Amino acid sequence: MPTSIVAALQIGSSPQGKAATLENILSWEEKILASGASLVVMPEALLGGYPKGEIFGTRLGYRLAAGRQDFADYFAQAITVPGVETQALADLATRTNASVVIGVIERSGATLYCTSLFIEPGQGVVAKHRKLMPTGTERLIWGQGDGSTLPVVDAAAGRVGCAICWENHMPLLRMAMYGKGVEIWCAPTVDEREIWQCSMRHIAHEGRMFVVSACQVQGSPAQLGRQVAGWPDDRPLINGGSVIVGPLGDILAGPLIGESGLLTATINTDDLIGARYDFDPIGHYARPDIFSLQVDQRAKQNLRYLDD
Repeated sequence: MPTSIVAALQIGSSPQGKAATLENILSWEEKILASGASLVVMPEALLGGYPKGEIFGTRLGYRLAAGRQDFADYFAQAITVPGVETQALADLATRTNASVVIGVIERSGATLYCTSLFIEPGQGVVAKHRKLMPTGTERLIWGQGDGSTLPVVDAAAGRVGCAICWENHMPLLRMAMYGKGVEIWCAPTVDEREIWQCSMRHIAHEGRMFVVSACQVQGSPAQLGRQVAGWPDDRPLINGGSVIVGPLGDILAGPLIGESGLLTATINTDDLIGARYDFDPIGHYARPDIFSLQVDQRAKQNLRYLDD
């Protein structure tokens, strides 16, 4: 029976930067080993940080010089792929024999992307997914991914796919990924709300998949030594809520609220056939005579040099 243990590692980005965050990730090695997890999902923007509450000096129609410096400082905390951080994560995956899906802020030229990396034991980074649609003012600081980074990876635990935070609310993206045969849906996020956990249960039930959602957890502005306009000094900026859900929408573990931790659940991908008996969104419950979806997976470039 294809039984395995999957995990969500709920931690937050360190205010000291990416080196301290990486050190914190690596400090969980013994607990990952002890858990027996063959897949560990980590939150959105964990390496590089999610700058909740920052405005980067932007007002409609103009930008302040201080905001340009804020962006430069944020850019400095992003990572290159591949790079020293991805090598350290690859080594962690190999030592623990666990697949890793982790949210990072990725540099490409002068543009940043909110990216999820797929890291396999003994192989390193095998695929990545760039967030297609940054939400709200995330568009100030992150570029948009294209259809060329919609991978599904055959990992030891099963066929693994990913949607980042509010991408999970994009019906056509979900359908595109369902069509790739995802068995374990990874959802790195910073959405701490109870409605997010409802969404995770719905997506598991709709796609008839296992869902592993890992959320960051961060302290209050007072604890982090920050001032965030309109946010209470004593309220956590991100309060967790990581959850693991079965293919009928049943919660298998979590939600984990207000603390760091490694959330685990035992899954069996053989259960998916029975779960899809009465609902298969890309099979017998689809209506191709009425509905169709075209997915453009070509990488988009606006500049090409053609040699003779």
